[in-house]
Amino acid sequence: MTFADDPTLSILDLAIVRSDETPRQAFANSVAMAQRAEARGYRRVWYAEHHNMSSIASSATSVLIAHVAAHTETIRLGSGGVMLPNHSPLVIAEQFGTLATLHPGRIDLGLGRAPGTDQMTMRAMRVDPMASDRFPQDVQELQAYLVGESLVPGVEAVPSAGTDVPLFILGSSLFGAQLAAELGLAYGFASHFAPGSLVQAVELYRNRFKPSEYLYEPYAIAGVNVIAADTDEDAEAQRLDVNRRRVARFLRMPRELTDDEADELLASPQGQGIAQMTHYTAAGSPALVKRYLNNFAKEADVDELITVHPSQKLDQRLRSIDLTADVFGYPGGV
Repeated sequence: MTFADDPTLSILDLAIVRSDETPRQAFANSVAMAQRAEARGYRRVWYAEHHNMSSIASSATSVLIAHVAAHTETIRLGSGGVMLPNHSPLVIAEQFGTLATLHPGRIDLGLGRAPGTDQMTMRAMRVDPMASDRFPQDVQELQAYLVGESLVPGVEAVPSAGTDVPLFILGSSLFGAQLAAELGLAYGFASHFAPGSLVQAVELYRNRFKPSEYLYEPYAIAGVNVIAADTDEDAEAQRLDVNRRRVARFLRMPRELTDDEADELLASPQGQGIAQMTHYTAAGSPALVKRYLNNFAKEADVDELITVHPSQKLDQRLRSIDLTADVFGYPGGV
């Protein structure tokens, strides 16, 4: 990417379940968002593996990808990401090989090293606490299954061999950047909720990147929150609503909070720490959002932005997707 160019835009859909909605409605909303993203020319839509979070419905990530793929035609879909320590490489190769066979040329596989949940849930999932230590080896084992060159004698992932599903190493620290560079894979930084080491990680990735048969030059993606609205005032109101719900969710409040109660929590040290997680947020009218995203991509030195549209209501998220596409000159505007 040259910095005279706009970055490629994609979407990370958190499959938000509002307190007044069901997971089924959240899945319908995810289909609607992917269809809108496809119509508006976004590059890809990803879904993240989270567990034991009542407000996020993407725990069975590959199943959700299959559902959305069946209701779309061309847009790339994938994981942002699958938490590989929770699974065997063979099972993930089988799942994503199946997806790629059903929807050729449309499936991505982003891989993370974190468990995507808390310690108690890890125990319920029967996850070995040391599994993350094997992440580099597990990535290579998984990749070998997908290209049909199994590293495990006598074991093949069916129907994965030859699907060549592209892998992305995802993370929020320098570890993932170094691994992606060493293996010659694309790299995505979770700056939409972990902003701290973004610039340092991307710089390390680019400086140490080793070309591979899968990728000849480095390709970096960064997450950023986007709340695009018709006016700055509307966008800021939506941002406040998102922060109120977010702080209540992270602090696991037992009931729905009033706005005053949520604001009090936001003002606390814990609340401020949670709000800081979304430091990288473009909130405002379309022109403001475009300036922010272009500056962010330039400062982070990334090729692609995976945008998170966190507004609470579906119509607000769809409007944000549309306004962002409009201001970047993507097709399909009205």
